Amino acid sequence: MKYQTLLSDNKIQCNICPRNCILKKGQEGFCHVRKNNGNEIVLTTYGYNTGLAIDPIEKKPLYQFYPNTPVLSFGTLGCNMGCQFCQNWKTTKNKNPDFKLNKTSPQEIVQIAKHYNCKSVAFTYNDPIIFFEYAVDCAKLCQENDIKTVAVTSGFINPEPAKEFFQYMDAANIDLKGFSEDFYKKNCHAHLKPILDTIKYVKNETNCWVELTTMLIKGENDSPDMIQEQCEWILENLGPDVPLHFSAFFPNYKFTNYPATDFETLITARNIAIRSGLNYVYTGNLANVQTSSTYCKNCHKPIIVRNGYNLFEYNLKNGNCIFCNTKCDGRFS
Repeated sequence: MKYQTLLSDNKIQCNICPRNCILKKGQEGFCHVRKNNGNEIVLTTYGYNTGLAIDPIEKKPLYQFYPNTPVLSFGTLGCNMGCQFCQNWKTTKNKNPDFKLNKTSPQEIVQIAKHYNCKSVAFTYNDPIIFFEYAVDCAKLCQENDIKTVAVTSGFINPEPAKEFFQYMDAANIDLKGFSEDFYKKNCHAHLKPILDTIKYVKNETNCWVELTTMLIKGENDSPDMIQEQCEWILENLGPDVPLHFSAFFPNYKFTNYPATDFETLITARNIAIRSGLNYVYTGNLANVQTSSTYCKNCHKPIIVRNGYNLFEYNLKNGNCIFCNTKCDGRFS
């Protein structure tokens, strides 16, 4: 098994993510699903999921990756992040051994995706980094069967496993949860730099299509200065063509005393990002036609008109704007 180191006293270090958990025999890591079982770290949720769903690809959110196509989505239990505002905490934080899970092999995942004519399979709901082996095995089979693969992830992964993981991903939506180390330490029990390193690696050194999402929380990561700094980092390290989604927070888990994000906050962030020079900026789970449509970066006419997950108008031919023939960044049929 890769990405683990046998230490003295029958302890093993898990090297999948920057937590580098050192586990005694029988002990689980921070994620609750990677366990020292007989001097080997095993994934206790391999082959299990919390349910399968067929979503529009826009729900991931991926707006410039085969728009308006269906994606088979699934996740498991656990997470290597400690987000106090987690929107899926009932599964990511679940330690109940009697929690009912579905058993679905990688072969069955492919069969189901084919049966329902899904263009892609998404590893989502919880972070596929922690179900690394299951996700990679599914992804390998998907690619052999001409099914695209999508990772919805925090990006909190070590460099070596990242090389293998993203080798088998056709697209990723990476959560850039905030743009300060203090935010990550306080609210996610994690660190910012490894996530920035992952984003740079995936964008600049792989063929995986990347979009970013930031969920804005009042008083925590929504200040204009922080958003400006984030956009400047994106421009400097990734370029202007990586889509950025600003989404709304809803009170959940340990952040029930925080207000839901209003649309004005998302609009303010979007305007900052556009003024900074980013070409594709969206509002997510609160949206209208103007803020969820894709515009040509040259003539600025709407080339994909949508409202949230619903696509109304498609003004691309072979991935090019029909008005001025400029290529739209992304993956298109």
